[in-house]
Amino acid sequence: MAEAVVGKLVVMLGAALAKEAVILGRALLGKEATALRGLFSNIRRSKAELESMQAYLQEAERFKDTDQTTAIFVGEIRGLAFRIEDVVDEFIYKLEDCKHGGFAGKMRKRLKHIKAWRCLAAKLQEIEAQLQEANRRKRDYAVTGRSATAARSTNQVQALHFTRDEDLVGIEEHKERLIRWLTGSGDGPEQSSSKVTMVWGMPGVGKTTLVDHVYNTVKVDFDAAAWVTVSESYRIEDLLKKIAAQFGIAVDVANIEMRGLAKSIHNYLKGKKYILVLDDVRAKRLWSEINDIFPKSNCTGRVVITSRKQAVLTTRESTSTIHLEPLQEHHSWLLFCKGAFGDAKDKECPLELQELARKFIAKCQGLPIAIACISRLLSCKPPISSEWEDVYRGLDLQLANDVIPGAHLILKVSLKDLQYDLKNCFLHCALSPEDCVLKRRKIMRQWITAGFITEKDESKTLEEVAEGYLAELVNRSLLQVVERNHFGRLKHCRMHDVIRLLALNKAKEECFGKVYNGSGGTGAFSVEGARRISVLGGNIKQLSRSRSGATQLCALHVF
Repeated sequence: MAEAVVGKLVVMLGAALAKEAVILGRALLGKEATALRGLFSNIRRSKAELESMQAYLQEAERFKDTDQTTAIFVGEIRGLAFRIEDVVDEFIYKLEDCKHGGFAGKMRKRLKHIKAWRCLAAKLQEIEAQLQEANRRKRDYAVTGRSATAARSTNQVQALHFTRDEDLVGIEEHKERLIRWLTGSGDGPEQSSSKVTMVWGMPGVGKTTLVDHVYNTVKVDFDAAAWVTVSESYRIEDLLKKIAAQFGIAVDVANIEMRGLAKSIHNYLKGKKYILVLDDVRAKRLWSEINDIFPKSNCTGRVVITSRKQAVLTTRESTSTIHLEPLQEHHSWLLFCKGAFGDAKDKECPLELQELARKFIAKCQGLPIAIACISRLLSCKPPISSEWEDVYRGLDLQLANDVIPGAHLILKVSLKDLQYDLKNCFLHCALSPEDCVLKRRKIMRQWITAGFITEKDESKTLEEVAEGYLAELVNRSLLQVVERNHFGRLKHCRMHDVIRLLALNKAKEECFGKVYNGSGGTGAFSVEGARRISVLGGNIKQLSRSRSGATQLCALHVF
């Protein structure tokens, strides 16, 4: 997403140029003023070059995966944009540095920085020449971009108050069955006294959505309720701490040993009617490792496990199983129409769009997450054939080149439709740990601090712009709602692991950022070229041994 890098940089250069008159007015020395004028002149020319490329880069994003020449140009421009960003960052840092200290200290810094201004101007001049050469070769060899500014729906960003019942299309029967199993209501074969219930199916098929709805429906009938998402590289001790915290068990998690922690959980749940959800379990041994912790007398507790594989649950206990499969065509159609025409009273697809709609649905392979993404993307477009055909051609182009098969392709096209500043915000969310709950206010502040948010007009603050971006990501099903406050406003959200996998691949490809989780050792992980590094699971000491090549690093996140 070179256009995301360039778009952010153009705004950054514009902000620097806005200070030109003030900075030159404060220059006390003739040499200082001359050096600063030269630097600002180079900033202005670099900004003009980048602006001339923006429309091309927006169009080139559609073709770079299938055209090697375009991919080379886009990568080259992205690298040059990073270098300009580093020069401007250094310039702003040195300007702020001149403001600190006494009069004599400030003067010494200003004299010292005259050489720095000239040096930075020379760097920009060199980069500008390379930009011009790239622009020339682009005209000679690469595709010519047309403006990719697409009309968007005016009914934007209402997602912070969306209801979530619409997500249950095609799985209502499973919902009712799971409720009966957990509450013990009903008679006959539909009733189950099993302590453990397994919900399994392929990624994106709706396991977490189903269990989340049921959990929020029935938890009021239990004395204690807990929901824990299990990471791929889990540790039993950390998992038990999460379970204790979710149940509200008062323990000293910093000092308690695992045996004491297990005993505290057992004693707390003994005699209680409880429900525990273990979401996204991947290891076969997990349940057998923690099974004995939970009371078994009278079967007063219920455990729900979601997983991609049925084989993760190996137990002699009586279990109930729900296998979620891709949606049938009828349910896929209903879900698609709810997403694409949610604002319409009848939520029906116009006759002239029905053939295209069925083509989109066929490519989603019955996966709710893919259907939700493509339908929400189309809801942001005018409901006319030419707009929908343009999106569909993008899908066909990549399928013809076998770039990314199946539902991942739908997610990729949805990602490409985001404006550059929104793409940066989306990729930033992917740097958080898998299944991490993102707090609304915290993630908005991080976006603002990183420079991804700029004021669109004087009527909106940075916080309001950031909230609008968050709402649009939810609206497009790229982020999922986890919790809302009493007024229906988004409080917590997260990124589906299928979408996160795609986003991380894109972040790595575009040098936006990389995630280090300690797997494979530092030898298999390279920080070279990455602008952001996210370190998970306390592996910062291991990563510190692999610092070579981190010359372009501008942010380090530690979780």
